[in-house]
Amino acid sequence: MAGGTFITFEGCDGSGKTAQAKLLADALISLGRDVLLTREPGGSPGAELIRTLLVTGATRRWDGRTEALLHYAARRDHVINNVKPALKKSKVVISDRFADSTVAYQGHGYGLSIKDIEKLHEITLANFQPDLTFILDLPVEIGLQRAMRRGGPEDRYERMDISFHNRIRAGFLSIAEMNPNRCFVINADRKVATIHADILEISHQRLQKAH
Repeated sequence: MAGGTFITFEGCDGSGKTAQAKLLADALISLGRDVLLTREPGGSPGAELIRTLLVTGATRRWDGRTEALLHYAARRDHVINNVKPALKKSKVVISDRFADSTVAYQGHGYGLSIKDIEKLHEITLANFQPDLTFILDLPVEIGLQRAMRRGGPEDRYERMDISFHNRIRAGFLSIAEMNPNRCFVINADRKVATIHADILEISHQRLQKAH
């Protein structure tokens, strides 16, 4: 969109995507790129209000369909007010999670129809998709141990049972398999610097092709 590039980071809880998204943003800024670092759910004032409803409280607070609707309400607000305006200014937009998380969590995790989620995406955002997606993959047990060490109130998903998280991991890998031109699976069970080096190399290649 108007010279901008949209990069997303996906993965199970505790995969390190938030840290890697920031490392990439910092690296690109140091190279003179104009970067917007954002997140989902959230990334805009309205979406941040919805975020609180999704990531805090009882694990059974919502069913999968309700969650998907809430995520897409937040996502539309985020895209309209932050992502698209930044892309129109030719910025590199880096988002910690995007639509693939809804497919993985509410689709594969809860069992909501993937086709229904795709219809919801079309209704909400038409054909808008990232240009490049990094899926950080590691064993669920390791990720949950990392996530629980963080503490804080935003732990609703982390408290869900391990079978739910295993379905999510399988969902992300399925998404990557279905979208090989957009998605890169990154082994997240390594040193932070090693992971960052791989991500930076792939990002450079994609940005050079885009411009």
